[in-house]
Amino acid sequence: MTTVLHASGSADFLGLVPALAGFTPRESIVLLPFRGKRAYGAMRVDLPSDDVDLDEYVETAIALISRVTGTDAVAIVVYTDESALPTRDGLVLPVAVAVDGLLDSAEDVGLRIVDALCVTPDGWASYLEEEPNLAPLADIPAAPVAPGVGDVAGDQLAGTALPHIDLAEKERVGTALHDLEEVLAHDATGRLTGGENPQALAAVVLLDDIPAFFEMLLDEPENLPPFATAALLWCLGRPIFRDVALTQWATDAARGIRVLDAQLAYSHNGETIPDDLGAVFLGRGPKPDPDRLRLALAIVRGAAARAPRASRPGPLTVAAWLSWALGRSSHAAHYIDLVREIDPEYGLAALLGSMISAAMLPEWAFQRG
Repeated sequence: MTTVLHASGSADFLGLVPALAGFTPRESIVLLPFRGKRAYGAMRVDLPSDDVDLDEYVETAIALISRVTGTDAVAIVVYTDESALPTRDGLVLPVAVAVDGLLDSAEDVGLRIVDALCVTPDGWASYLEEEPNLAPLADIPAAPVAPGVGDVAGDQLAGTALPHIDLAEKERVGTALHDLEEVLAHDATGRLTGGENPQALAAVVLLDDIPAFFEMLLDEPENLPPFATAALLWCLGRPIFRDVALTQWATDAARGIRVLDAQLAYSHNGETIPDDLGAVFLGRGPKPDPDRLRLALAIVRGAAARAPRASRPGPLTVAAWLSWALGRSSHAAHYIDLVREIDPEYGLAALLGSMISAAMLPEWAFQRG
């Protein structure tokens, strides 16, 4: 379904940008792809830093927006905490050099320019005017409520904070994880003593069919009991099962089974993992169900919040990938930073970090809904 948001002028258009982006950008340049008179979503990039290669920055941004299916025009909106600079020759808007580069590059690749606007603490103005004048921020209407978007008052990092979990709950999960690992260690050597925690023994049963366990979590995402959380943490702490989780949650249970079989075959016999399975991690293939991804993200965020510190990199990295798959690269980068604070050498987080740094987005991010 396409949500049509109508704007009659630049101020009205600025009121729509948060609804299109899903948040109110801060210290950002937002590029909005148009097809005819309709905008389809928004792409946010950080404002260019002083040491950035501006030509590369501009080329990368326009190349990304050009990949959106059917795009024939673009609008550019800068959100900055910097004030416009009054000079004898008129008002100089912040980030003007970068915006000029973006406009030139967009026209070079055949994109029509819809608008180019700047929102500062003191007002807003257009880069397209020869002598820009600040208009009051009060002219910008409140963002409309778009179906499925929710509250857009926060900036691009809103919603990244992990849920608040009390210390008693964290201790219960930590104890459950310890008991579960103890049972698994005894079971692996055939030395169950009979004194193991019965709840830990029940949790081991969940691990007899890991794809079914991952699917069950989507059906009951709220208030997971400590031993179910411990079983999930155990899985996400092991690359074989962690990769099953993120691929399955982006596709379906059948794909999860295939990935698990392929991972075990690779581990035992060195068999090559089929390309179509590995492609999902790189963002290739059919667009995932966003509701399924959001459910999975809520699950792993909750698990990370309850986990002992040493067990957090797994769920945090999966949270980063799920955020990236949803088009939230800023959220993904935040979770990767949390992983680096615990384990700077954590492999999947390093790979994801390099993908985000290279402005690599999932292919499905460029497909129109």
